[in-house]
Amino acid sequence: MNHEAWAIPYGDLVTLLLAFFVVMYAISSVNAGKYRAVADSLSNALGGPPKAITPVQLGKTQVRGADHDRPTLATKGSTAPTRAAAVQLAPLPLPAAEAAADAQARSAKQLQGIGNRIGDALSGLVKQKLVRVRRGTDYLEVEIQSDLLFASGSARPSALAIDTVRKVADVLRDEPNALRVEGYTDNQPIASPQFPSNWELSAARAASVLHVMVDAGIAPQRLSMTGYAEFQPVADNATSEGRNANRRVMLVILPAGLGTDAVTRSGTVSVAMRETRSDRRTA
Repeated sequence: MNHEAWAIPYGDLVTLLLAFFVVMYAISSVNAGKYRAVADSLSNALGGPPKAITPVQLGKTQVRGADHDRPTLATKGSTAPTRAAAVQLAPLPLPAAEAAADAQARSAKQLQGIGNRIGDALSGLVKQKLVRVRRGTDYLEVEIQSDLLFASGSARPSALAIDTVRKVADVLRDEPNALRVEGYTDNQPIASPQFPSNWELSAARAASVLHVMVDAGIAPQRLSMTGYAEFQPVADNATSEGRNANRRVMLVILPAGLGTDAVTRSGTVSVAMRETRSDRRTA
C-alpha cells in the first residue's frame, strides 16, 4: 500500500485554491478609468447618453465618436445640422505688452495732432524761425524765444506774447492733456530788487505765461511751472547766438491722463526748425 498517494490530490487542491485567490484579487482591484471608458462605450453603443465628460472641441478637427454624429431627441427632425457645433469662445484679451503699445500709439497720434494744430496756429512765427515745435516719444514741446515774449530783464509779457500764448491755449483748451511751463535764461547775472538771480527771473517768466493760459481758459489743475535759470543751456553762453538760444520759454504738453510731472524729456524729434539771431537783447 502507497502511503504517499494523498500528496497528489492535496497538491491539486492547493493549486486550485491559489488560482482562486488570484482571480478574487484581480476582480477586487478595478481600474476606475478603464471601467468608465468601457461603461461609456457600452452606453454609446446602446444609444444612451455618455456617462463620462466629453472633452471640449477646439478648432476645426472633428472629435470622433458616434455620439457626435447621431441625432438626439433635441435635434431629430430639425433642419439644423446634427453634428455638434464647436464651442464659441470669447476672444482672449491682448497681452499687457500689446495693450501698452496700442495705448502709446494712440497717445502719440493724439499729440501729433495737437502739434500740427499748434504749428498751423503759429505758422507765421514758425516761418520767422521764432517758434519751434518738437515731438518726443511721449510728449510735445513748444519752444518760444524769451525775447519774443518779454523785454530785457522783465517778466511782464508783451502784447505779442499774450497773443502767441492765447493761440496755443485755443488749441489745448478742450484737450485733456496736462501742460508744464518752463522758463530758462542765459548765464548773464541779474541782481535787482524784483529778481535777485536768474532763478527768480526764469520762474517769474514761466508764471506769467501760465497766468495768460489760465486767463485763456485752460483749467489751472492742468498746469504747472518751473524755473531752470541758466543751468540747462542748449547752446554755448560764450556767444551772443548761444545766449539768445538759451533764453526761452518751453510749453511741455504731456500725454492725456498723466500729471504735469510724469515725463522727463529725452530724445526729441524736431518737426519745425528754429534759427538763432544774434541781434536780440540779453536777459
